[in-house]
Amino acid sequence: MRVVNGVASELVRPVGRTVPWWALGAAGVVGLLLVAVARWTGGGEPSPHAALLALRGAALAGGLGLASLLDDPARHTTAAVPVPRPARQALRAALVAPLVALWWTAVLFLVPAEVRPPAGGITLEAGAVALLALAAAAAVVRLTDRTRPGRAVATALLVAAVVSPLFVPDSWAVFVQSGDPRWAESHDRWAVALAAAAAVWAASAREPVRRGWGRRRLPAGTRPGTGR
Repeated sequence: MRVVNGVASELVRPVGRTVPWWALGAAGVVGLLLVAVARWTGGGEPSPHAALLALRGAALAGGLGLASLLDDPARHTTAAVPVPRPARQALRAALVAPLVALWWTAVLFLVPAEVRPPAGGITLEAGAVALLALAAAAAVVRLTDRTRPGRAVATALLVAAVVSPLFVPDSWAVFVQSGDPRWAESHDRWAVALAAAAAVWAASAREPVRRGWGRRRLPAGTRPGTGR
C-alpha cells in the first residue's frame, strides 16, 4: 500500500500536465458568460425563468467540459504503472474538483438572489450532469481503446439534453420551473440519476478483465489433468 501511495503522489504532477485544462477552462468561461448575458439582457435582474435557463445552460457547459477530463493520449502507456485505473481517475477528479466548486459558486452568485432558484436543487442538477459525463467517459475508456472519449461523450450529452425534453412525458419531467409543484419530485429523479452515474463510474473505472486470467497455458498437444 505504501508503494502504491508513493507512486500515486509521484503521479500528481504528470497527471496534472495531461488534464485538458483548456477544455475545462473554455467550458467554464462559456458557463459564466451564459449567466452574465442573462443578467445583462435582463437589466441587471433577469426573470426567474431566464435565470434558471442560464444556470442549466452553465451546468450543461460544465458537463461538456468534464466529458474530456479522462482524455489521455498516453493511456496505453500509463496502464503499466502500479497505480490502478480507479486511483488514476480519482486523482484527475481530485485535481479539478476544488476549481469546479469555486466556478459553480461564482455562477450561482452571478444570479441575483431575488430570482435565483433553490441552490440545492440546481446544484443537484449540475452535479448529476457532471457525474453523467464522467461516467460515460469512463465507460468509453473501459469498453474501447479510445484515448480521447471527451468529444463523443460531449456530443451525446448535448444531444440528450436537447432531445430528452421532447420525448420524456410530463409525469417524468426533470426540467421544471422552480415554482412548479413538480420541482421536488423532479429532483428526486435527479438524485437517482446522480447515484446511478456514480455507480456506473465506479464500475467502469476498474481495470478491464483479461481473458484467461488465472489459467495456466498448457503446451500444445497436452491434455488438461494429465500433464501429457
